[in-house]
Amino acid sequence: MKTHTFHVSGTHCASCKIFIEDALNKQSFIKNVRVDLKQETVEIETDSDQNPETLVQILTEKIKSNGYKLSVEKAPKEKPINDVIWKAIPIGLGFLILFFLLQKSGILNLGIGGQTTPTTSFIIGLIASVSSCLAIVGGLVLSLSAKISQDNVSDTKTFLLFHIGRLVSFAVLGGVLGAVGSAIGINFTFTAILGLLASLVMLFLGLNLVGVFKKNKIALPSGIFNFFRRIEHKTFTPLIVGFGTFFLPCGFTQSMQVAALGSGSFMSGFFIMFAFSLGTLPMLVLLSFGSASFAHGKHAPLFFKSAGVVVVGLGIFALLAGLAGLGIINPLFNI
Repeated sequence: MKTHTFHVSGTHCASCKIFIEDALNKQSFIKNVRVDLKQETVEIETDSDQNPETLVQILTEKIKSNGYKLSVEKAPKEKPINDVIWKAIPIGLGFLILFFLLQKSGILNLGIGGQTTPTTSFIIGLIASVSSCLAIVGGLVLSLSAKISQDNVSDTKTFLLFHIGRLVSFAVLGGVLGAVGSAIGINFTFTAILGLLASLVMLFLGLNLVGVFKKNKIALPSGIFNFFRRIEHKTFTPLIVGFGTFFLPCGFTQSMQVAALGSGSFMSGFFIMFAFSLGTLPMLVLLSFGSASFAHGKHAPLFFKSAGVVVVGLGIFALLAGLAGLGIINPLFNI
């Protein structure tokens, strides 16, 4: 048995890890695969006598359609990444301008520069579903998918229960957070401080998407995903897994949980978290039924960075609104 460590390019999140490990483990001459997202390496155990260069070519063929590439030597950083950033900035700014125009016109209350609304939560949910949410919850979805394919279980029923459990738990627990905020008597100052905290989390996440904190790859330990591969698909298991996603360490989820707490009422917290989970639903449904190639395609970096610009913009306006609410600065915008 031989062990080889190759470098991999094109990875974005824990979903990439699971896809690569599952794809390569299907090869008869591969005994074990372990992807390290932080080091951007793939370690394989094989009984093949082929040299590393040949193995790299064979294995890359199995994953290159999804934007991944293996190499014996670490590939130099590609210069086009700067071009991606400069393309992403006007795209992101365009969406921000659109949001502001909709807010100003009164067509939609996006909560820009003020208290978080369900509409804002829904938009943030859409963005989260292709970033940290894709990394964490998407990884769990793919783990469930891998287990389903092995056991020949009905994927429709399993994933329907998973998504129902997720939507219900986010709504109910969001309402609980709002009720807790009401019970402890959150005043205006505390609400503004919570808003500042949520805006700082959003800024960090947006900068991470843009690439400022490139080394910060959000991922759960591989043992978590292996656990979900081993679980039996009883009726309530997908419901429980969906319920549990409320407590996973996703920054976007946590920022919305803070917003729900600061809302000060059960119904406000209910709708904030329900709208957020509803925004994450489309991408997670695509992942559930095996149509997530976009998330790993060649346009994914541009999409992620454009989303990052939007998140940074929303975070800045939320931060300015919070500072103005505390009287630290004068209101800069009348939105």
